[in-house]
Amino acid sequence: MSPMTTAASARPVTRHRWTPVWALGSAVILSGWLAAPAQARPTYDGSAPTCFLTGGGSLEICRDGSEAEGVLAAPPACSFVSGVQLLRLQKTPVDGPIEFVFQGESPLGKTRRGEECPERMATDDRDGGALHTGRSPEQLATILPPSQSRFGVTLPEKDKQTKRRRRGRDRDGDEPPVQAREGIGPRDPIAVAGRDWAGEEYSYVFLLGQEAPVTEAAAETSEDRPRRRRGRRPRDWSEPATPVSLRRVQIEARTLDFANFEIRTRDESGNLAWVPVNQEKDRKRRSVLEPAVVLDEEGKPVRSACAAMPFETQGLVGSISIVEKTYHYFYTDVLPEDCNLPPEKRRMGLFLRTATDLAVDKVWSRPRRLGDALPPNSLVRVARAKSASRWAVSYTCNRPANAPGGPVADICLQYTADLDPAGIGALMLYSDPVEAGRSTAYLGLRSGGNGAGRFDRSAHFWMTDAHGNLDLPATYAGKSGLVTWVDRLAPGAGGSTGSKVYGRPVYWATWTVRRTADR
Repeated sequence: MSPMTTAASARPVTRHRWTPVWALGSAVILSGWLAAPAQARPTYDGSAPTCFLTGGGSLEICRDGSEAEGVLAAPPACSFVSGVQLLRLQKTPVDGPIEFVFQGESPLGKTRRGEECPERMATDDRDGGALHTGRSPEQLATILPPSQSRFGVTLPEKDKQTKRRRRGRDRDGDEPPVQAREGIGPRDPIAVAGRDWAGEEYSYVFLLGQEAPVTEAAAETSEDRPRRRRGRRPRDWSEPATPVSLRRVQIEARTLDFANFEIRTRDESGNLAWVPVNQEKDRKRRSVLEPAVVLDEEGKPVRSACAAMPFETQGLVGSISIVEKTYHYFYTDVLPEDCNLPPEKRRMGLFLRTATDLAVDKVWSRPRRLGDALPPNSLVRVARAKSASRWAVSYTCNRPANAPGGPVADICLQYTADLDPAGIGALMLYSDPVEAGRSTAYLGLRSGGNGAGRFDRSAHFWMTDAHGNLDLPATYAGKSGLVTWVDRLAPGAGGSTGSKVYGRPVYWATWTVRRTADR
């Protein structure tokens, strides 16, 4: 039996009952900073988490009523917030030491008169969202600060092209528009410091774009196309004739202040170049800044294993942690042998790449697979634990079938015994059958839900220091970590149910780990 298929290392120790006390719309801090001893926890009414051992049996996590939870953001119907990383900056700026980095909505080209925030849905597969950042003071670290779209994909071009086609519908030789590329498409950002130990001042943000293969319609020139008979409606050249399968690719940006960015691209000679982003200027000239795909040590692009339709692409989402001046990029990707299966049935693997310099031409090492297969659509984040020589591993999971509330979605957490990456692969993350994604190492999160006992814990991330390792706001210095997630089942802004992304609330919660010898 594979070590990553059975949750034997996370066996239940004790079980208690407690009352969920949360409310959507304001950040709710549940009283108490330090967890009570496991034997002395009070009795609560509700879905109780299970205390479990981790770190080779030397650590215990018992998330009870002393842990804090709250609402990080309740975006309006025209906005969304996903994959929020709270990053403590190396140098403390005047406006606050904590940077919020996340994927948000693309800027709207225009809105109807008097309509400041129209309800939106993710329906255009070109829309990769935009990178958003915002700065927060220490005492407000659990409330999303005002943020701005830094760069991303804007979507007015398609509408303009449609209008032009309508005006010239009966003209022969109608020119096709330039193929709509994915552009920068900044999905799932991961922020980390540069080589500050060598005097580098840049921070880097790795993002995911999608390869857009050249379609037959886009490749055809005006000379290649036959002249149309008068009165026949011209073909809509903005849409490919057949569905296009895409792969995710990793792209890279750098910044000195998280407000102004440069994109890694290539010049006309193919050499590495960093180009400043000027979103307004780029929009006016209708140009798309094309980033260069990040390469590994063999010169191969860092791309996902399997192709899929635009809304179904998977892979390369994870985290980056600096340990001993080495960057560790942990991510999940579809197992190549599952590429022929439907996307929802493709199993995942956990992979590791390393680097020593993020500014070189060939950044990452070849991938190293850690452990065995994971359930489809798994998300795993790995970072060095706070004040410990261990890896902390958080991952999507479901509670066991016999847990209070049944096998609802949760976020699971385990620690390794040391900093050897092999220990991550040796963790027993899931119970059989693996496809069910069940584990007893769940945190017992209680915020969110649709009111009928169903929850969603999507795009979770956490607070890190500048090196991508676990950190905490000063208010929760006695805790072990802070995790964020979006609940796509929780009521959206104004009770909207139209979109599973836009308007959905984002939550945060802390956890505490302690040595079993101290119980």
